[in-house]
Amino acid sequence: MRANRARWPIATMARLLGVSTSGYYAWLAREPSDRSCSDAQLLARIRTLHASSRGTYGAPRIHAQLAREGVHVGRKRVARLMRMAGLCGATRGRWPRTTRPRAEARRAPDLVQRHFRADTANVLWVADATYVPTGAGFLYLAVVLDVFSRRIVGWAMSNHLYTELMLRALDMALQQRRHEGVVLHSDQGCQYTSIAFGRRCREAGVQPSMGTAGDAYDNAMCESFFGTLEAELLMREHFATHEQARQRIFWFLEGWYNLHRLHSSIGYCSPLEFENLNDKTKTVLPCGLPTAGQRHGRDRRPAARPWTTRDATGGSIPG
Repeated sequence: MRANRARWPIATMARLLGVSTSGYYAWLAREPSDRSCSDAQLLARIRTLHASSRGTYGAPRIHAQLAREGVHVGRKRVARLMRMAGLCGATRGRWPRTTRPRAEARRAPDLVQRHFRADTANVLWVADATYVPTGAGFLYLAVVLDVFSRRIVGWAMSNHLYTELMLRALDMALQQRRHEGVVLHSDQGCQYTSIAFGRRCREAGVQPSMGTAGDAYDNAMCESFFGTLEAELLMREHFATHEQARQRIFWFLEGWYNLHRLHSSIGYCSPLEFENLNDKTKTVLPCGLPTAGQRHGRDRRPAARPWTTRDATGGSIPG
């Protein structure tokens, strides 16, 4: 009625809408309710948090960040205000396949069996590589991720997808972390089954592990990270050159993901914060994929079973 009062008489609109004229004027002069004022203040903070995440946070992470700041509100209220304001988080799509197995390659045994759990840092790492589209052609990114904290402990970028790229990412992880006896799980890409990569793992005392070929669930945690990278950076920005892509990916890994991005699977902490909390308390904090243990038609193992490694003879070695 207020929007159309210049075109139609108030009395006519009130009669057609089934309301009273006096009620309209009373509403016009009424002060906003306490709830409306509270919603306005909360929405202003939500807009700030959403903008600080570059528009990637949805209602769950916005709600978690508000709780960390001492603002205790319902998650559905946050979702309602974001929906009214047209705010939404990043969504994921499909991504090119990078695994290229070799028929004659000798793969390492699967020591993980989709149980992506670790009770402390530097027990289980996962590794993989992906494409980054740019105006100058594909840039390739290889990463090594610590399962305990979801922290990217090694990474490398190049304009090729040769074994040297994976070796650089592994070397970065080995230089930064204590790695005696760590299990490194990957897919059966020809770079990970190469002689050079296997030799580097033996020299460093790293136990290689590989899932089956062409099955994303066997390296689900690394695939999950690439889904995050795609949704929160690659689908939202266009890179004209390789150098531009390198700078933005470096910022995403070292300036946002490891330091600040909240992860639901580790209690809405950032990877660095989660590791620091664990160092202080020296207690085992819950971690792991919520779908750990689901085999999707293959031999199933219960998700609550502790993570173990398996040797070449099938025996079980405690993780």
